[in-house]
This record gives sequence, C-alpha cells and structure tokens, in this order.
Amino acid sequence: MKQETAIFGGGCFWCTEAVFQNLKGVIKVISGYMGGLKPNPSYEDVCKGNSGHAEVIQIEYDEDVISYEELLLVFFKTHNPTTLNRQGNDSGTQYRSVIFYQNQQQKQKAQLMIDDLTKQLVFDDNIVTEISPVSEFYDAGDYHQNYYNQNSSQPYCAFVIQPKINKLLKEFKDKLQPGFV
Repeated sequence: MKQETAIFGGGCFWCTEAVFQNLKGVIKVISGYMGGLKPNPSYEDVCKGNSGHAEVIQIEYDEDVISYEELLLVFFKTHNPTTLNRQGNDSGTQYRSVIFYQNQQQKQKAQLMIDDLTKQLVFDDNIVTEISPVSEFYDAGDYHQNYYNQNSSQPYCAFVIQPKINKLLKEFKDKLQPGFV
C-alpha cells in the first residue's frame, strides 16, 4: 500500500466528504479547515468568513488503488469549479474551490487537470479553482465528521448532498467501494 494525502475544498465539507469517502482506495476522509490566518479556528469563525480558512477535506488514500489524478477528476466533476467563493446557496471564501498541494508533483497535476478540462470545454465558464500550498490543517471536530452518513434524512443532506452522490453514482460507478449504492 502506498498511502498518500490529498486536500480539497469544494464548498461545504459535508458534501465533499460524502463523495470521497465512498471511493475505492480512500482510507479516511477528515473534514476541517485550511488556508486561513487564525490559529485553531472554530466552525463559527470559519462560517463568518473572517478567518480566511476554507472548509476542506483531507483524504488519505492508497495510490495503488486510486491515483491523485482520479481524485482530481472526481473533485472537479462533483462540484462547480467555475463559481468564485460559492457552491449553491453557500457563499463566502470559506466555500471556495481550492486544491492544497503537498508537493510540486501535486501542483503540476492539478494545473494539468485544469488545463485539460478547459481545453475539452467541460464547463461553460472558466475554472476558478485556487491551487495553493498546504498550510496548517485544523480538524473540524467530531460533529462534522461522517456527517452525511449520520444525517442523510436532514433537509440539507437531501437537497444539497444527495445530488452530488447521484452524480458520483452516474459518472464514477466503477470507482465506488463495493456495496455502495
């Protein structure tokens, strides 16, 4: 097993967590914050949009099973990377589309993916996803972990997260963990 880490922000971390934790090769997904200036931000600090942090997920994965490029493709195809500081009704810099790279190889792969998706005209508008170096990761706390799986009947989950799960099922069925439906 070749364990690696990827960090993405694609709006609400409950949404992105629900998508990535169902992929083959993903070992663990942790919801948290990155990219801001305030040490140890609380959920309230981040939600107010004053801390500079983005809601992100830290993905631990087995690169022998799923590649960084495959994770990037899932990331881009399950959120809207063309809206600046917004995903659906969630708006503010905390909901920005961002890839935090850990090394130059991840940075290059992220930029190549954006270039390829742009050339292929996959999106009607320009991709505005930020590519930034990793900074301090702050765990969002137990309440925010595994949120969709524990609260799938909540209205937010049904109306905002479930469409992302449906897109995952449609576009990446071959990459899903056995038993996920």
